[in-house]
Amino acid sequence: MVQMLDPKTLTVLITGATAGFGAATARRFANAGARVIATGRRAERLAALKKELGERCHTANYDVTDRAASEKMLKALPPAFQKINVVVANAGGAFGLEPAHQANLDDWDQMIALNINGLLYTVRTTLPGMVERDEGHVVLLGSVAGDYPYPGGNVYGGVKAFVKQFALNLRADLLGANVRVTNIEPGLAETEFSLVRFKGDVEKAAAPYKGVTPMSADDIAEQIFWVCTLPRHVNINRVQSMATMQAFSPFAIKRKT
Repeated sequence: MVQMLDPKTLTVLITGATAGFGAATARRFANAGARVIATGRRAERLAALKKELGERCHTANYDVTDRAASEKMLKALPPAFQKINVVVANAGGAFGLEPAHQANLDDWDQMIALNINGLLYTVRTTLPGMVERDEGHVVLLGSVAGDYPYPGGNVYGGVKAFVKQFALNLRADLLGANVRVTNIEPGLAETEFSLVRFKGDVEKAAAPYKGVTPMSADDIAEQIFWVCTLPRHVNINRVQSMATMQAFSPFAIKRKT
């Protein structure tokens, strides 16, 4: 029988914990007895999460794209939360769905800052401590978009392809350290993702989920919890999941009429 790790031994930092995958992951770990550091930009949501999860939850209100703020957060952690051994770099998102020649450059800049820079700052500030303690797990939130292109996915697909390759390279760098790396790559999952992508347009945000049962935030949180509680000698490199009724598109061919 596989002896899973005791969640009570884990101190888990989760970025983007105010909604979606991040909030569900915070609840999953905290309810299993882990210490959780929940971070995000929406202070009122963090306060509600703290009230819900209690003393095993510490919150930090800052923007992951601010490198100095990431460093300050880490230094300000209470003693009971300082020995982080799981980092879930979840903060990210897509903005816009226009073709590249019509895309808003501000959307592109925002996706790069959040999905790449914010993720890098989170990993770089927390990784030395895990290596020094010879115990840790870096979980990155990628996407099937990092493998499979779709119209309008231009920069979002690009940043998630970066996440995928960065995760693989982290594994190479960490050979010999007892620090695991996993890239979680979800497909169709219903959260606030589409609402953010379409800038609050409820009708557009609902369209991708019509007529299908998408994955939920809890489905993804369970995957994260599973990879993090496997025995420490087991590293799951990638977890790619889709809704059952989602698959790969056929080759697109534009024919003359």
